[in-house]
Amino acid sequence: MKKLIQFGAPIAILGAGIGIFALLHWSKPEPEKKEETPRPLTVFVDEVRQSDLNLTVATGGEVRARTGVDLTAQVAGRIVSISPEFIEGGIVEPGHALVTIEDTDYQLALSQAQVRVAGAKVGLQQALADADVARKQLRDASNASDLALRRPQVAEAEARLIAANADLQQAHLNLARTRITLPFTGRVTSKEVDVGQFVSPGTRLGHAFATEMVEVRISLSDSQLASLGLPIGYVASPDDGLPVTFSAEVAGRTQYWQGHLVRLDAAIDPRTRMLFGIAQVKSPYEDNVSQFGMPLAVGLYVNAEISGQRVKNANVIPREALRAGNKVYLVNSEGKLEIRQVTVTHSSTKQAVIKEGLAVGEQVVVSSIRNPIEGMALEPMQYAFDESAIADRHRPRPAGG
Repeated sequence: MKKLIQFGAPIAILGAGIGIFALLHWSKPEPEKKEETPRPLTVFVDEVRQSDLNLTVATGGEVRARTGVDLTAQVAGRIVSISPEFIEGGIVEPGHALVTIEDTDYQLALSQAQVRVAGAKVGLQQALADADVARKQLRDASNASDLALRRPQVAEAEARLIAANADLQQAHLNLARTRITLPFTGRVTSKEVDVGQFVSPGTRLGHAFATEMVEVRISLSDSQLASLGLPIGYVASPDDGLPVTFSAEVAGRTQYWQGHLVRLDAAIDPRTRMLFGIAQVKSPYEDNVSQFGMPLAVGLYVNAEISGQRVKNANVIPREALRAGNKVYLVNSEGKLEIRQVTVTHSSTKQAVIKEGLAVGEQVVVSSIRNPIEGMALEPMQYAFDESAIADRHRPRPAGG
């Protein structure tokens, strides 16, 4: 009996504990269920605005010299002197001798030509005198032959004088060609000869280009051509053309230069299906340098922003608001995301002009949204839209502030 009590007591206590635990579990109150609504995503927005604006086309190209020449020897001889400016980057002045070839032989040739001219003049005077004597000796000169009147001799003497004068001009020309000069102000890009070197006609001496004007060959798509409002084959009037602002990073700064679009090609490039045009910048090394005094150097790749036609009452949004596939994210009146397809008339690095799909005053999202879902809750934050400076458009401020 004592053993039965010792074995049954623990079992009874365990059963009582299990019963109490089950009773407490069944009688505990149900926890209050609280449903949390999704937190709205904060985004930057701006309103669709209507304004009159000049369309701008963004493109680019490489600066190249409008006039570039190879310096070539036209006469043979030994180089006796070279200008200190005949180095890479040297400044070329019109008429200044960059290379001088020994001219002794050409001075002698000039003297010999002068002697021949003098002799030809004497021969012509003698022939004229002989013809005058022959005419006076003839009783009936009207029936006399040309030979009797010595006319062929006079013609031969005149021809000899003409030939002697031509030789004299050639001698002067050869002597002048011993001084290699250029007819414009420019810069030297290469030098390939030196003092003491013998050159022959056709020997390349170097290369230089004129600094009076440079050109930038730019490419335009069909939509960009429409924004400019110009026909294919356009040629501007003298001192006219669409304004172009060029920019490039040089010496750690963004430099700007001003030029004009002066002409468009008359044919589409069959390889790229693009239309090319020429923009010009006058005096890029002197008068038309950048705001920091930097010249628009040949060989530099620049961005170009062309002022196109003016559009009235255009619906304008920041360029950041235009998504791939011409889609726009909007915050509707209920604070929900709406994805809308739009028709774009023009877009640049700063703004986009919308033809259809948006109304003035609607709020477009300009910040990025990861995994956008139509109808998701949004909390808009307004920022100022400045058409003139894209950097200013990234200063957020509270909506309604």
